[in-house]
Amino acid sequence: MTFLNQCVATICCFFALGVFFSYLFSWKRRKSTSANTRAPPEPDGAWPLIGHLHMLLPPQPTHITLGSLADKYGGAFTIRLGLRRALVVNSWEAAKECFTTNDKIFATRPSSVASKIMGYNYAMFGITPYGPYWREVRKISILELLSNHRLESLKHVLISEVNTSMKELYQLWATGNKNEKGSVLIDMQKWFGDLTLNMSIRMVAGKRYFGSSVEIDKNEAKGLQQAIKDFFYLLGIFVVSDAIPFLDWLDFQGQKKAMKRTAIEMDSILGRWLEEHKQNKLDGSTKVDGDFMDVMLSILEDKKLFGYEADIVNKATCMVSKHCIALHLCFFF
Repeated sequence: MTFLNQCVATICCFFALGVFFSYLFSWKRRKSTSANTRAPPEPDGAWPLIGHLHMLLPPQPTHITLGSLADKYGGAFTIRLGLRRALVVNSWEAAKECFTTNDKIFATRPSSVASKIMGYNYAMFGITPYGPYWREVRKISILELLSNHRLESLKHVLISEVNTSMKELYQLWATGNKNEKGSVLIDMQKWFGDLTLNMSIRMVAGKRYFGSSVEIDKNEAKGLQQAIKDFFYLLGIFVVSDAIPFLDWLDFQGQKKAMKRTAIEMDSILGRWLEEHKQNKLDGSTKVDGDFMDVMLSILEDKKLFGYEADIVNKATCMVSKHCIALHLCFFF
C-alpha cells in the first residue's frame, strides 16, 4: 500500500510540475510575441495546460462556439488547444491572405499520433509535415499517378466496373424475379460504396474485391472495408498527446492500441499487393498501362527516398492515392 501511495504521489508531482512549466512557457511566449509582433487576439478563459479545449466540448457544436468567438474577436483570432496554438480564420480576406499570399507558411501540418502510427511514421504525404520529402512525393503523385494522362489511360477500369456492376445488378433482379415481374430490394448506398471501392482499388492495385463475380474470400473483402473505415475514423479523433505532448505515455480509451491494430491490418493488405506486383514484374507480366503500384515500382526502383525505404513510400503513397480517387468518385456519383 505504501508503494502504491508513493507511485500516486510521484505521478501527481510530475503532473503538477508539468502544469506549472507549461503555464510558465505559455506566459513567456505570449509576452515575447506581444512585445515583438502584433499577434491576433486570444479569447479569455484559457486554462493552464488544456488551453481553450474546455470551451469546445459538447453539447454546443464547435462551429457555433467558434462563430460566437468570431463575433467578439473578429475575422482572425488564436485559441490554445492544449500546448498548441491554432489560428481561427472567419473571413474570406483572412483566408486569402493565409492560403494565397502566404500559402507556403501555412503549407505544413502539425505532427499527430495518427500520422505517426498509421501513416508509416509520416511517410504518407497527405498527412506529413511540409518539407523536401512532401514536395518530392507530391510531385510524383501529381505528375505520375494523378495526372490527366494516367487517369485517361485507366479510364477503361471505370467503364469496366460500371458495366460489370450493372450486369450483376440485373442478375440479382433476375434471380429474385424469375417471372420477370415485381421488384427486388437493393441497398444502393452499399452498391455505390462497393462500386467506388472496386474502382479505386483496381486503379491502385489491379484487384477487385466486391461483386458476385469476385473470387476473393468475402472475409478478406470485409476486413479491407473495415480497416479503411477504422483508418478514417481514427485519423479524425482527438488524442490527448496531440494537444499535450508530454502525455504521450497515456493511451486514453485505447486509441493508440486501435491505431496500431489498424496500421498492422492495412500494412498486411498493402504488403500482399506489393509482393504480387513485384512477382509479376519478375515474371514479365506487368501491363503497359499499369496500375499505381506498377508505376511506383518503376519510379522508385528499390531506392531510399529521404530516409524512407522504397516499399514504405510505395505503400504509403498508393494508400493516399486510393483515398483521393475514392473521394473524387464519390463526388462524381
